[in-house]
Amino acid sequence: MPKVIVLVRHGETAWSLAGRHTGRTDLPLTARGARRAGQLGAALAPCRPFRVFTSPLRRAQETCTLAGCVAAARTEPDLREWDYGDYEGLTTPEIHQVHPGWNLFRDGCPAGESVADVADRADRLLGRLRGLDGTLVLFSHGHFLRTLAARWLGLPVPAGRQLTLSTGSVSLLGFEHPDGETPAITLWNAGPDWLGRLPPGLDEGRRPDASGTSGGTPH
Repeated sequence: MPKVIVLVRHGETAWSLAGRHTGRTDLPLTARGARRAGQLGAALAPCRPFRVFTSPLRRAQETCTLAGCVAAARTEPDLREWDYGDYEGLTTPEIHQVHPGWNLFRDGCPAGESVADVADRADRLLGRLRGLDGTLVLFSHGHFLRTLAARWLGLPVPAGRQLTLSTGSVSLLGFEHPDGETPAITLWNAGPDWLGRLPPGLDEGRRPDASGTSGGTPH
């Protein structure tokens, strides 16, 4: 079992700043998003995570690179954002004009992914990650990471609605006790100053070698 799973939401993009749902649209970081990603790198460096996985989308890949983790990173397709289908690029108020009361975590997206689709994807990924040890770092997206956290806790996808997540933030999935029996959230939605609140011994796992070839894909 992993000692801890570090969740990193990508930095700000023009669409995240505007509140537009950004699934498959491949946007770069804004200048502010890039600066925040660099700050995360300073916080992540002492952890020396030996396995890093990133969404294939540009905003997550750029955040991973600027955070100094790209040498050890593997692209993981299951870390991509929720596919919003017909709602891609729309804000929540715009969606409510055509679908009053809509909520992603309950209703999913027409012509995109359903709640069951994303639950299956999150469970599939967690099943593979549970076979790894040490510290794992995942660079991904807001709605998918909220789903992943809910499923880590054994909760249904709609519980992710209550886990808000800012761009350029760091969260930790771990366990209530060192025996690894009860999954828990040990830190949530923290900024670059999060390092001072790390659990003791987080940085004692394996380090990546100089070529960044240690670890491997969870597939």
